[in-house]
Amino acid sequence: MLKPVQKKKQLHPKPPVVALGVTGGVAAFKAIELCRILVKAGVHVVPVLTESAQAMVGAKTFDALASEASITSLWDADSVSPHTELAKRVDLVVVCPATARVLSDIVTGRSADVLTTTILACDAPLLICPAMHTEMWENPAVAANIAVLQDRGVAMVGPVEGQLAGSDSGMGRLADPADIAEKAFGLLGFDRSFVGKKVLVTAGASRQAIDPVRYITNRSSGKQGHALAESAARRGAEVTLVTSSSLPAEGVSRVVEVETAEDMLVAVLEAQEECDIILMCAAVADFTPKQVSQSKIRKSSESLLIELVPTKDILAELGTVKKDGQIVVGFSAQDSDDPEVAIEKLKRKNLDLIVMNNFSEPGAGFATSTNKVTVFDATGPVASIGLADKSVIAGEILNLLIERD
Repeated sequence: MLKPVQKKKQLHPKPPVVALGVTGGVAAFKAIELCRILVKAGVHVVPVLTESAQAMVGAKTFDALASEASITSLWDADSVSPHTELAKRVDLVVVCPATARVLSDIVTGRSADVLTTTILACDAPLLICPAMHTEMWENPAVAANIAVLQDRGVAMVGPVEGQLAGSDSGMGRLADPADIAEKAFGLLGFDRSFVGKKVLVTAGASRQAIDPVRYITNRSSGKQGHALAESAARRGAEVTLVTSSSLPAEGVSRVVEVETAEDMLVAVLEAQEECDIILMCAAVADFTPKQVSQSKIRKSSESLLIELVPTKDILAELGTVKKDGQIVVGFSAQDSDDPEVAIEKLKRKNLDLIVMNNFSEPGAGFATSTNKVTVFDATGPVASIGLADKSVIAGEILNLLIERD
């Protein structure tokens, strides 16, 4: 039964803003990795560094990794009130590491620096990540401050037991940055339904050489495939993207650049074995020149005959090697809305789902930023996704996959 997707979504959603507060604990270097994870997932990160943090970790490192330059002082910024301006636009404040000193300042409301002043001015959720020596963590004053913050609804990750500064070990080690990031994602309302999944996506148009200069290709830009790869990565998947497109691939674990159908076949067969989900969004050539000239073909008044032969069918190859539990999704660009063509392709190639779009419709063609698709399984249509940004289309396709998992 056809299931229309009726929920309206913002076509260009703004990324959430996180103020990443870094203090002068020994674990400050781990905030660099946390910054990288958050940015990779599509979060807009603004580092806020105390003076002690700058003695431990340089602001330039965060400037290079974060979404904007670090805020390090109430006085050096261009704004006359950097703490209040930042406080108005953040969705979450993360303090990593949270030292005993900063915990005390937060509890008492002491505006000792740019970080604590920003926290005081902000009504967004606060996530603290304590890190200190065991003796400090077990001190009654620190325990009392933690109890007060928890009573106020402040979220917390860690500390954990492990190696501390020097040769010491015990409770007080900063939690793993990946665990801190997952807590932050939860507070931000991020969908992380693909954590633990390995996803393979193909994108773009193949290019089949005629001579060293010319080639046969199609109008696919790779936008839909890249949107799928980025969306899966934001949801926590480990993504391999096999693409001929030069578009960005934010958050994608591995990008394999290819040109021909043969290149794509080799890359896909190499990567598919360990993948849980395969999304074959690339527009791969059905035919390739039988012979490729080794030198440029010169213009003449005579006609030129190029003999074409079929390329290997990548989707069909995948269908024959598909593992139990592996989901393979094909894409079918058509100039009509004939569902039989898509369903026949799905059955013939042993696919689980196929996504059909009519490229003759306005806004659903090649190289556009929008699309309009119908998704089928072997029984018929299962979902219709109306005209929307390709990132929205990607998200809805992934939702269908989670429902089937």
